Amino acid sequence: MVKGLFITGTDTGVGKTYVAAGLVTALRRRGVNVGVMKPAETGCSMRFGQLIPKDAQRLIKAAGVRDSLALVNPYRFRKPLAPFVAAGLERKQVNMREIINAYHTLSTRHEFMIVEGAGGIMVPLSRSATYLDLAYSIGIPVLIVARPGLGTINHTLLTVSALRERNIPIAGIMINYAKDWKTGLAEQTSPELIEKMSNVKIAGIILYLSKEFDHSAGRLLESPLSG
Repeated sequence: MVKGLFITGTDTGVGKTYVAAGLVTALRRRGVNVGVMKPAETGCSMRFGQLIPKDAQRLIKAAGVRDSLALVNPYRFRKPLAPFVAAGLERKQVNMREIINAYHTLSTRHEFMIVEGAGGIMVPLSRSATYLDLAYSIGIPVLIVARPGLGTINHTLLTVSALRERNIPIAGIMINYAKDWKTGLAEQTSPELIEKMSNVKIAGIILYLSKEFDHSAGRLLESPLSG
């Protein structure tokens, strides 16, 4: 069985790429040959007639891989929308089989894979497939990245519920301060409640630009679900 983690978020802007790149860096420091994938990226800027997927490039740099961009990031679009919508505006379609084939090719080259989704787990890739379907198809545990503030309990528990309905293993929940938010009552009380209600471990709490990330990443990578 291929080892790896599928990184999803409870929402957009929760810091999935930061967490994914941090995990890649932690793996490399342990001497692991890690591959990366961002199946679809939207909101790409245009440079010299080419769409530039910044998240995918960040993952490639963190991993130090030489895999082609066509494998790491099969689909990229200009508008910052769900891939299905962004593709439609460009009169294109996302083919799930192409993504899965790219994943399997990369997984034969690397001993551990980090795959980053876009937005939340129910974001549509195509008319008939969401990131939930993709996570189910590639069959690696999912790490949920959640924001710390008010509303995160609902978003996180809904994500956990959707994954469990498909019997997809959950590696843990990472609370990430993607912004320099002040810590109030919601931030102080939500992690413990999420853990109790979901019965999923909080793998770590990453403060804004905190060096504590390596410690959190290390605990997560020691989890049997990620191996």
